[in-house]
Order: sequence, then C-alpha cells, then structure tokens
Amino acid sequence: MPAGNLRKLKMAILYGADAVYLGTPDMSLRTKSEFSLEDVIEGVEFCHAHGRRAYLTLNLFSHNKDIPKLDEYIDTVRKVRPDGLIISDPGVFQYVRDRAPELPLHISTQANICSWLSVKFWQDQGAELVVLAREVSYPELVEIRERCPDIKLEAFVHGAMCMTYSGRCLLSNFMAERGANQGNCANSCRWNYGLKLRLKDGTREEIRITEENADLFEFLLEEGCRPGELMPIEEDDRGSYILNSRDLCIMPKLDEFLKIGVDSLKVEGRGKSEYYAAIVARAYRMAIDDYYADPENWDPKPYMRELEAVGNRGYTLAFHEGRLTNYAHDYEHTASLAQWEYAGVVTEVTEDAFLVEVKNKLEAGEVLEFVSPIARETVLLRVYDFERAKDGKRVDVVHGSNRTVIRLPFTLFDHEDLDDLKARFPTFTVLRKERALTEEQWARVRFDKLTQSLEVSGKNNPTAYERRRDALVEQIGEGATDRRFKTNRVGTEGCCGKGCNGCLIFWQDDQYAKAREVLLKRKQGEQLSRAEATALKLEKQA
Repeated sequence: MPAGNLRKLKMAILYGADAVYLGTPDMSLRTKSEFSLEDVIEGVEFCHAHGRRAYLTLNLFSHNKDIPKLDEYIDTVRKVRPDGLIISDPGVFQYVRDRAPELPLHISTQANICSWLSVKFWQDQGAELVVLAREVSYPELVEIRERCPDIKLEAFVHGAMCMTYSGRCLLSNFMAERGANQGNCANSCRWNYGLKLRLKDGTREEIRITEENADLFEFLLEEGCRPGELMPIEEDDRGSYILNSRDLCIMPKLDEFLKIGVDSLKVEGRGKSEYYAAIVARAYRMAIDDYYADPENWDPKPYMRELEAVGNRGYTLAFHEGRLTNYAHDYEHTASLAQWEYAGVVTEVTEDAFLVEVKNKLEAGEVLEFVSPIARETVLLRVYDFERAKDGKRVDVVHGSNRTVIRLPFTLFDHEDLDDLKARFPTFTVLRKERALTEEQWARVRFDKLTQSLEVSGKNNPTAYERRRDALVEQIGEGATDRRFKTNRVGTEGCCGKGCNGCLIFWQDDQYAKAREVLLKRKQGEQLSRAEATALKLEKQA
C-alpha cells in the first residue's frame, strides 16, 4: 500500500497491508511527500513491530546535482533499515549496490519493465524484486512468471491510470509547471478543454455549437503521416475529456494473479487520503485471505462493494487483456466520486467513549458506519446530535474542516457488547457515511457499473452502453443540484431500515415491532427489501 504520511502508513498496516512504500520529498520522485526523516524511521519501526515490511523509494532520474546527495542518503537509509530500496535509474542502482551491498534493491515501475528479457536483465544486476509496468497484459505476466521463477514480481492492481506510459507524461509540466514524474501531477489530462476561435485582429470568440448551427460545422484532425485520413473531433458545450482514463481495478481478476504466484500486489495513491489507504487495504486483505481459504468459491463481488466506497473515476481492467477498450475511458465525466465518504477517525478510546476527529460535515440523524481494522463486521450508529469533546457542548452540525473532535459514548450502542465493541474498534478506526449525490452523479455511478460489467464479462452491448451514456449526458445537461441518498434516510425523520444502533424512531416505536423482529435475525446493515417493507406495512394496516 502507498504511504503518503505517517498516519496513512499506520492505517494501511492496521487495515491489512503486508508492506508499504514511502519516501522523502528530495530523492523519491514525490515532492508532496509529508515524511520527515524522523517520520520515516518511526514508520519503518511501526511496520517491523507489526511484522510487516517497509520499502523506501529512491526512484529519481538522477541529474549531476543529485549525485553528491547519494552518499548521505545511503548512510541515512542504513540507519532506517528498510526491507527494500525502490530504484529506477541504472546508474543509481549500481551506485547503491557498490556502496551498500546489504540493502535489498527493487526496480521501480518507472523503469517500464514489460518483458521477461528486462526482468532477467535486472535479476542479473542483483535486483530482488521488479515492479512491472501497468502496460503488462495478463498473458505477458504469465510468460514472465514462467521464464523468471527466481525473482519476485510485483504488479499494479489498483489506482489511477496515466494517459501515457506509466507516468512519463509531460503534459502537467507544460500546462501547470508541475512535474508528473515527481508525484506532483496536476492531472492536466483530465481537465475540460474547449475549442476557441481567434480572429485575425486578435480578438477571441467561443464557438457555441447549438441545434441551429450544428450542421454547419465539422471539426477534423489530420495527422502528418496520414494525409487525407480525417478523424472527427467531437465536442459538446462542456468540452471533451478525451484523455480521461478510468481507474485501474484488477479485483474482478485477482484470482488469476494469485494462481500464478505474483509475489506482491501494488496499489497506487500516496497522494490519496488515509480513508483510501484503510478501505482499499481492507478490501484486498479480505479478498486475498478468502481466496487462499477457498479458491474454488472465491467471488470478487463483496470486495468490489468495498472498493466502490472510495472515490474513483469508474473502474477498468486497463491492459489486462492486452489492449485498452473504449470501456477504459470516460469521455463524458471526469470527477472522482463514491456513494460513501470519510466521516471521521477514532483518535482515542476512553473508558466510556470513542473520541472521533470529524473529517466531513455531520448533521443530526447521520448514520455512521464503524469499519474495523480487526473484524469484518461493521457497526452502524445513528446519531441525533454531537457532543464536542473539548467543552461538552451539544450541536446539530459539525464541520469537518475544523478538525473537531466529538465524543460518542458507548451507551449509544444499544445492540453491542461493550467489551467486544472496544476491542474491535481501536484507535485509527475509520468511520464512513453515505454521501448524497446529484442525479448527474447517480447517472455516472450507473454508467460506471455497466461499463465495468461489460469489460469484465467481455460482452459487447452497444445499446445498453449508449442508453446509459446518453442518460448521463442528459443529466449533465439538466445541471440539477438537488441531492439524494441511496437509502431512505431524511435527517432525524424516517428510518433507513438497517437496524442501526441508536435508531430511536425504529427501535422504540410499536408500529415497527414486526420489522424489528425480522431485522434482529439478520446481519446489521442488511435492509428490508421493498417487497418486505410493503408487506409489513400492509400487515400492520390490516
């Protein structure tokens, strides 16, 4: 798992990562890294104390000015004692190998290793592990594993995809003077680009394509080596996201990676949130463990539901089958979104309460889901107001931007054994909550689910694809800003029927007695179906 700072490192480890990769800003291609040297030392010690590994990144492309720093870096690394040093530059590799032969050396994805020949080259140089490029297909991976059985292979399974070869894009450098290869990418490929017209007198006009004039224009692209081969450029009044890749997610095919013995599964995202680090680590941990426990009956669906709880641009298998399809890109919508969001994190467990640092706005009636780093079952808690830990004041709204810490007494958990509750949800436990989406965003969610299903199944259904795509475009055109939740939850009124702790409306009203009886036999969070809810309502009325 990626570790962008010390807290992300700890959360990734606690939520199931076997190893993390991290680095300091100066020598690791990560100018936004939040690690000081002291943090790195503490982070590595934390990993080792938990029986896990820590890899340091030294994957810069060296210039002359960098070379004098290498000796000091090597001396520092020796004190840190990482389990591996990730390098991409052949000169740096040889330099470290000569001066610190005891350090295990790994080859970075920046080296763009796509063949067994390149793997063998680095193995002969003394590398213990190679991180394969994202562009390696599964058939290629199988052949590499067969031809290179004596070196560890690491493959990307999750995270953002670059529009070029494993992060070698210069678009961000040109557009925003932010180096993509230093972890500082401005994501220029995902921006909205519009077509402008500049007249000879220097004035600029925006070309507006309307129903009245659409038939008067046609924009075509001619590539220099293909004269006469005219390619249409399509754009609407929003622009066009022609370079916008969906996010890589190999989970639907994870069993294939495990069957052939890939040694390490890599997740992208040192710049992403600690919530991302925790939930993604948890999903892959459960998926891997369940596969080895019962490979014949392994099913990716429950783990995909977990991954859908973190922000994404829609998921794709990317190069898994050997080439990209149109399902790998989203030309209509570039935002990263999810049906859930980070609600808070447990900062302390006292004798009688959880202390929770709020991450996003909470309002009276919110249902908070406690996601344990230890146990699989989550716990739901409905909260009607919030007690500020610093002064005991009770408020109806808490804003996440203020880093407010709230107190959630154990007495609120009316369905739980308190000793078990405290044991299952230690410090660094993540809380999440449902996120209300606009109709445009719900249309994007439905479109993403369809494209992923079509890509994974290998089926082609242009009618369904066009219908969902057009529905998304229509909602974008509507521009509605009203938001709704997926479940039936309206502030302090009504009930979502998940059987949450503290659901006073549901659990204390006689009219819900029959529904309570049904839900008490089910796992918490499993709702009544619409048919069941209707039947119970009619039975009550009768």
